[in-house]
Amino acid sequence: MNLPIPLDYAPMEADTAKEIPSGAQWEYEPKWDGFRCLAFRDGDDVRLMSKSGQELERYFPEIVAALKELKAKQFVTDGELIVTQKRTLDFDALLQRIHPAESRIRRLAAETPATYVIFDLLVNERGVDLTSQTLDRRREALEAFAQKILTGHERIRLSPRTRSFETAKGWFQRMAGPLDGVIAKRIDRPYDAGERKAMVKIKNLRTADCVVGGFRYASKGKQVGSLLLGLYNKEGLLDHVGFCSAIAAADRPALTRKLEDLIEPPGFTGSKPGGPSRWSTERSTKWEPLAQKLVVEVQYDHFSGHRFRHGTKLLRWRPEKAPKSCTIEQVRTESESPLTLLD
Repeated sequence: MNLPIPLDYAPMEADTAKEIPSGAQWEYEPKWDGFRCLAFRDGDDVRLMSKSGQELERYFPEIVAALKELKAKQFVTDGELIVTQKRTLDFDALLQRIHPAESRIRRLAAETPATYVIFDLLVNERGVDLTSQTLDRRREALEAFAQKILTGHERIRLSPRTRSFETAKGWFQRMAGPLDGVIAKRIDRPYDAGERKAMVKIKNLRTADCVVGGFRYASKGKQVGSLLLGLYNKEGLLDHVGFCSAIAAADRPALTRKLEDLIEPPGFTGSKPGGPSRWSTERSTKWEPLAQKLVVEVQYDHFSGHRFRHGTKLLRWRPEKAPKSCTIEQVRTESESPLTLLD
């Protein structure tokens, strides 16, 4: 491609923060729950590059086609690939797109098409490299690009931004759950490829009370390695929904003894922890069932596909909490769809 930045150009990274920063040097964007993606176009050649440098165009043919339809014949943009269903983000549907079978990808592209949400312009339609310019200059160029090039294109959208701290805080509060959080960016910084100096992410973290339906021993030794968490479904069965391995080393011996005294099948009466796979061994997936007596409060970021997407953080034990009160309804929060920001 004859563009001023290469295909292996590293996207700007974000540091993490517990609170949204405030001040005149910051502006704010929604943190979309999708795949980070740099889009390159040079004539009829379109490439989609993931944050890790993997090519994504074969998995998202509808985005490639949409980018080719734009009047601009050359550009590089930074954005997020998302899939939406029923007015909310569907990360599990997005994950299904990474599949070896082209026929399946083509079917899903038609049934659950992705959207590319753009939040930065690195090379404009005249082939000018903008990465050395500050964010306020790049954003001005991006909004002009969007008004001229993106109008009427459903699959390619401009991500909103605000300079208002109160507006960003409102996004964070109103859209907890469906929205991944908020991104704060320094308006006075250039595009810091591969660096974490110019933006921070503030994730929406929530809590849930879960039953400990089982545990796994650590790979070495005979001490607890992780707690297996459960929530009761509407039929009253305990489904396995995730794990927690953040247990202090000093607490493991006593906790192991406590858990071993409660070993009792079946542990989970609904869905159970998975068995060995291509990424695991029989030893790493073996688990011990527990009597449904222990309750813990955990912190999590995403619940999708009937489970916590990532590991959770153990906050405290809840001996006063009745296990039967730990239902799936805790994580099915109602909030405003983040897609209203794109309307």
